[in-house]
Amino acid sequence: MDKEKIIERTKEYVYSELHNEGSGHDWYHIVRVTNLAKTIASKERADLYICELAALLHDIADEKLNSSESEALQKVRHWINSVGVDRTTAQQVISIISTMSFKGGNQPEMTTLEEKVVQDADRLDAIGAIGIARTFAYAGSKGDLIYDPALKPRETMTKEQYRNGKSTAINHFYEKLLKLKETMNTTYGKQLAEERHRIMERYLQDFFNEWENDCP
Repeated sequence: MDKEKIIERTKEYVYSELHNEGSGHDWYHIVRVTNLAKTIASKERADLYICELAALLHDIADEKLNSSESEALQKVRHWINSVGVDRTTAQQVISIISTMSFKGGNQPEMTTLEEKVVQDADRLDAIGAIGIARTFAYAGSKGDLIYDPALKPRETMTKEQYRNGKSTAINHFYEKLLKLKETMNTTYGKQLAEERHRIMERYLQDFFNEWENDCP
């Protein structure tokens, strides 16, 4: 199967898996991340096919949406084998997907250009106006509060604490989102992150102004 057909088949597969997903990791998140990855890949001269395929599949392997990380990665392996992705590409895609997640800030740095591109694309969709909306969608899906002044943001976390510890939507900005600008890998990713970071800072200022007025 040629590359174009593999991409089209993969889009159909991912849509069928995620179009009803309600935590902010839905099909349109995939569309945005894929388009960002393609744009950054073109700017940075990365392999467009590898970046697009990994971006499309990255949340199929998200352990938040599966019972375990190993099960999640196995789903990706099964799919890329079923559509005839060559071995070298398959290894690169699995490497990207298995290392790109934040996981409390405990992941190693990306090494290949394609890894850096896809990680940047995913992190860009976690910040800015859409990132704010996704934060509240995800918090709601977990049953977390919007904000609780008695529950302070966690400074450091293990992967287990990050995934399962108690937090709030607002705390998530301090535990992860405001840190992402400094973790961007590519020149173009860093440029895009600047304004999205400012959007979050402005939002938080407005949030706390209202909170202090209405909940003195």
